[in-house]
Amino acid sequence: MKDVVIFGAASGLGLAMVKYFTRKGMSVVGVARNVENNELGTLCDKTYQCDATDKAQVLSVVKSLSKDTIVISTMGSFRADVPVDYLGHRHLIDALESVDIKRFLLVTSLGCGDSWQYLSERSKTGFGKAVREKSLAESYLQTSNLDFTILRPGGLKDGTTTETGLLSQDKEVHGFIYREEVARLADLLLRQSESVKQVFACVDPNLTY
Repeated sequence: MKDVVIFGAASGLGLAMVKYFTRKGMSVVGVARNVENNELGTLCDKTYQCDATDKAQVLSVVKSLSKDTIVISTMGSFRADVPVDYLGHRHLIDALESVDIKRFLLVTSLGCGDSWQYLSERSKTGFGKAVREKSLAESYLQTSNLDFTILRPGGLKDGTTTETGLLSQDKEVHGFIYREEVARLADLLLRQSESVKQVFACVDPNLTY
């Protein structure tokens, strides 16, 4: 697989993705609002500091990337003053289209898009606004000319790959999954041409808490 660029690389799922792909021997570029992270600097071949709510910053980073690179975004901003979930992804999608970088994997969450109906009322109250922002990003991406894949993981937990995470489409799913297991499934999808322009959910049935 080609080089991987990860937006939202400094923490959480993004950092788990960085760790997974570097262990696989991939060349990884990390992009984040704050790259003053010693671990990120050590792991990545290169890092870019970028506030994705700033269109010019996003375009500057994207213009520096190779045309055949693979881009992954795990960006999110729960309860942020200026959420990146939709605005940042709109800027990123526009920038990728402008330079003709095609392959893009967007990680959102269960409850986005047509899975909103399966989200509990408690979840809708607690983080529904962020889910709605992510849903807007999904919709914007689906009308782009990118070779996209959308991945909606369940509740994220720290832990290593389990090889037991499951991908599904067009059905109700609930549950949890380790961040590095999401990375493994993302890697799997990126290696399959059949995943282009498709939406997948993922949970690990072996995690029950």
